[in-house]
Amino acid sequence: MRIALAQCNSGTDPDANLDLLERLTERAVADGAELVIFPEAMMCRFGVPLGDVAQPLDGPWAGGVARVAERTGAAVIAGMFTPSGDGRVRNTLVIAVPGEPVRGYHKIHLYDAFGFAESRTVAPGDEPVVVDVAGHRVGVATCYDIRFPALFVELARRGAELIAVPASWGAGPGKLEQWRLLASARALDCATYVAAVGQALPDDPGLRESAAPTGIGHSRISDPFGSVIADYGAQQQLSVHDLDLSVVEKARAASAVLANQRVIPTDPTE
Repeated sequence: MRIALAQCNSGTDPDANLDLLERLTERAVADGAELVIFPEAMMCRFGVPLGDVAQPLDGPWAGGVARVAERTGAAVIAGMFTPSGDGRVRNTLVIAVPGEPVRGYHKIHLYDAFGFAESRTVAPGDEPVVVDVAGHRVGVATCYDIRFPALFVELARRGAELIAVPASWGAGPGKLEQWRLLASARALDCATYVAAVGQALPDDPGLRESAAPTGIGHSRISDPFGSVIADYGAQQQLSVHDLDLSVVEKARAASAVLANQRVIPTDPTE
């Protein structure tokens, strides 16, 4: 499969961000990409009221993503925000595959960590999602989800050969090292390719110091053996990569991490 990682910066105008998504998708498809993965919060960056921009999956923003996918012939995954029905929003990935209905994944694990409380304004999802893209199974996860191995194992058990992880990673001491380690560790956990795509480091110094997670770049692709096969810097970058997905079967046969995994009983006294 030929995939593109679109490490970029979204702003606060959903229409402008959709235009950027369209331009970058066109560039990626011109280089043969079958799947283009954008960061979390591509519809609108963090640090502003999200309820004002949230739209349903059958609304104009997700519909625009679907039209880009149909016109270019490439699947597109991008972060957006949808209404939750309880006054909050959901942190959603729109998954647009040409010829298929739009799908959505609502982020399961919310970023209530490092001094940030995502759950204050965002409601969690509860269902893992795997879709068919170009004859292969692609799972999805979002940013903080990458700290939870069980989700990635479940996606692999549902057939995922590649797991796309759009993110808008927060800055801070040790955070870059954690991001790099986690991307490779999750690939090893489930013997699956992991394509972790982050918002680029903002040009605005004020946004870099924001309490909101506005991105540090350093997108990465790790193969099912945990080897790093693409590693970006902090700035904006669009690149296309060929993935040999037959490696997934070889890795699972060699490491047997899925076949040998056992359920550890919990302490009934807890």
